Amino acid sequence: MKFNPVGWFEIYVEDLERATKFYEAMLDIKLEPLNSPVPEIQMMAFPMSMDCGGASGALAKVDGSSPGGNSVMVYFSCQNCAVEESRVKLAGGQVHRSKMSIGQYGFISLAMDSEGNMIGLHSRE
Repeated sequence: MKFNPVGWFEIYVEDLERATKFYEAMLDIKLEPLNSPVPEIQMMAFPMSMDCGGASGALAKVDGSSPGGNSVMVYFSCQNCAVEESRVKLAGGQVHRSKMSIGQYGFISLAMDSEGNMIGLHSRE
């Protein structure tokens, strides 16, 4: 395989404005509107660079699709996941599992976003 296995992700949300504020506050980033090819999907894109590894994606408000259920886990890369974890509650989410070691692979924190989706934070330190 000549590419990373994940090429894109979407996090389904109920309230796009609320979810955008949550992710912008927790990750200290700015999301941008993403034009959708169909009117029933509204999206806010995470920042991306074609020169960096990893995948980008978007928050998606889709008519007829609900958030939650935790059938997909998205891990956000961090310098130190404890930093982003410290902003989860203030941003409107809940910490599900505080920073823990995953051995040689670094550390993770698990959180619930403002829409009830489980997300992961991953760092090497």
